[in-house]
Amino acid sequence: MSAQPAPTPEAASDPSTDDARLMVLRALEQDPHISQRSLSKQLGISLGKTHYLLQALLNKGLVKMRNFERSDHKLAYSYLLTPVGLLEKARMTKEFLQRKEAEFETLRRTIDALHDELRRSPPADAGAPPSPTSKS
Repeated sequence: MSAQPAPTPEAASDPSTDDARLMVLRALEQDPHISQRSLSKQLGISLGKTHYLLQALLNKGLVKMRNFERSDHKLAYSYLLTPVGLLEKARMTKEFLQRKEAEFETLRRTIDALHDELRRSPPADAGAPPSPTSKS
């Protein structure tokens, strides 16, 4: 059995990665001065994945980073969405919404089918023998 090479970061374009990128873009737009650690906690993802996602967005030119000194003499960063980043965020938001609407419709049809199934079937307790713990 030969080991297959791990997918490259750029090849990772599954919905969950796209969703995470979108959530990062949305969070950065709301708070450009957020730290990676705070962003990680806010999104519920690891600090390593947060760093990876930020680097990918920086490399694609969707976000630019500026550093500045905070009053406690530590270097901090500000993440700004570029014009291309804003367009990409809008595109990703549209795709996310379309995917979630399709999931919603599928779920709605499943729920409707289950309701129909329950309406057609006899009640669960009809004709069932009494349970050993029930008192008659």
